Amino acid sequence: MTLGRLVIAWALVAVWFRVSLWVNLFIVAGVLRIGGRFGNGVFDSIPRTLLYWRALEAAVLTLFASLWFDSLGSGEWWLVFLLVGILATVPVELLRTGGPQRKLTFAAIEAGELLRYLVAGALLAWRLS
Repeated sequence: MTLGRLVIAWALVAVWFRVSLWVNLFIVAGVLRIGGRFGNGVFDSIPRTLLYWRALEAAVLTLFASLWFDSLGSGEWWLVFLLVGILATVPVELLRTGGPQRKLTFAAIEAGELLRYLVAGALLAWRLS
């Protein structure tokens, strides 16, 4: 695995993770709009530190994908990234008792986060395998 391929793969995943923030907010906004609790300016309220953490998360996921595609195997990449996504995004709030609106909101967040990992896995499978 060359450093250039890793950097390109990381850049693709980092861009996707940034775009996925807006995708997640769009999904959650639809759920909250149903409940009548969606306000203006939500899309502008993404903290800059979250973008840096997403870039770091993309780097770690790229290194994990490099390990998977170069040494462990290349089949069933979607299952590997689905399991990693589940491990990384299962929110504790789903286990707490709450109203149906709260559970629906967290289920929407969970679906968006799993989609984020699956698309990242597809990008990495495309670039690294």
